[in-house]
Amino acid sequence: MTSLVDRTATPPAPPQASAFRRVLIGSMAGSVLEWYDFAVYGILAATVLGPLFFPSGDGIVGLLLSFATMGLGFVARPLGGIVFGHLGDRLGRQPMLVITFLLLGVSTAAIGLLPTYEQIGVWATALLVLLRMVQGFALGGEFGAAVLMVSEYGEPRRRGFWASWPQAGAPLGTVLATVLASVVGALLPDGAFDTWGWRLLFLAALPLLAIGFWIRRGVEESPVFRQAQERAEERTAVSGTAAASGRSSVLQALARPRAVLHGLGMRLGENIAFYIYTVFVIAYATTSFDYAREDVVLAVAFGSAAQFLGMIGGGHWSDVVGRKKAMLTPAVLLVVWAPVFFWMVQRESLPLLWTGVCVGAFLHGVLAGAEAAWITELFPTRYRFAGSSLVFQGSSIIAGAPAPLIAVWLVTSYGVGTVIAYLVVTMLVTIVAVATSRETRGTDLEAVES
Repeated sequence: MTSLVDRTATPPAPPQASAFRRVLIGSMAGSVLEWYDFAVYGILAATVLGPLFFPSGDGIVGLLLSFATMGLGFVARPLGGIVFGHLGDRLGRQPMLVITFLLLGVSTAAIGLLPTYEQIGVWATALLVLLRMVQGFALGGEFGAAVLMVSEYGEPRRRGFWASWPQAGAPLGTVLATVLASVVGALLPDGAFDTWGWRLLFLAALPLLAIGFWIRRGVEESPVFRQAQERAEERTAVSGTAAASGRSSVLQALARPRAVLHGLGMRLGENIAFYIYTVFVIAYATTSFDYAREDVVLAVAFGSAAQFLGMIGGGHWSDVVGRKKAMLTPAVLLVVWAPVFFWMVQRESLPLLWTGVCVGAFLHGVLAGAEAAWITELFPTRYRFAGSSLVFQGSSIIAGAPAPLIAVWLVTSYGVGTVIAYLVVTMLVTIVAVATSRETRGTDLEAVES
């Protein structure tokens, strides 16, 4: 099939520095907000939301139900990836940045206004589930759009570095969520945080929404997409048909599944590692050992800062040594680190807990930082949004969504050794997927063939 992009076409003029800065800041704002939302829910699911929305005589049952609801948000993400992926390839990347950002921010703030189970019964649970689904649906299109815009705008030889910045919105959002949770918990009187103070964390999405919306409205469309659209229109005018552009970009991506399968395999272990080190560890350390919630939350905050540095460093490193080497190295080290991490947690020593979380999070960051550009480079322009969204969000339902739930179930039913095996086996899948994929560093996004 003929590519929408003509290799002989004159490439578009590079975007002005001011335009690229706005794209970068706008994409980062959305990534920070989306992962702030999910991190807040993860923190509160492990500590507060279970008793308020899933009352049960068994604390573990309430915890599992609250994690299950967190997983429902992930179930909606592939649907959002499909819908917004198709629209983003058809209408452009910029409109999707604005629409998904609004949906995400409004649904997050609405959770902070929900009545509890004690006030309206099962309707409280149903509304929480609904808003989690809206969050997931919006995030399904948001994250792919953010990484894609920066990748298509950024300087090709530094694409790995620039694409890692919206990816790094995840640890920044987690840092923001954990710091705010710690500050609000420390400032409020005893018992206030668990009764009403938790609402402030969700309502904090409103100022983030206002700032991010103002920035994103001024972002211009991707020059790579504009050129592809112009070439498609020229080809349509000459041939009198629009077969390539009329077919769903989602179907085009699935029709050539190799890239999608490589991406999903790579994301499997990477996604699970993220939620083990940032969400599951809070529940595990506070329910199985005598760690204080505030101490574990603070360890996760510093771990997320290490993760941020790892992502930026990993993105830059992938520009130097290639995407595959930059992903394989931390993946192998994460296999080695898994048993060490749980040994450190079991020692009930705060310095060891901090070390375990920070090292694990940093290694994950290096892996995830290199993957952002790699995923966008796997697909041609005409279905790049759909293809990358299928990878980013499809992995969420098979890996990210069930990860905390599976880990809690494994550790309570069979012991911590099974959680270690869970981490190691899924990371081995990541290693195989990366090792058998093609190297994409230096790819010309304007000339990628299917």
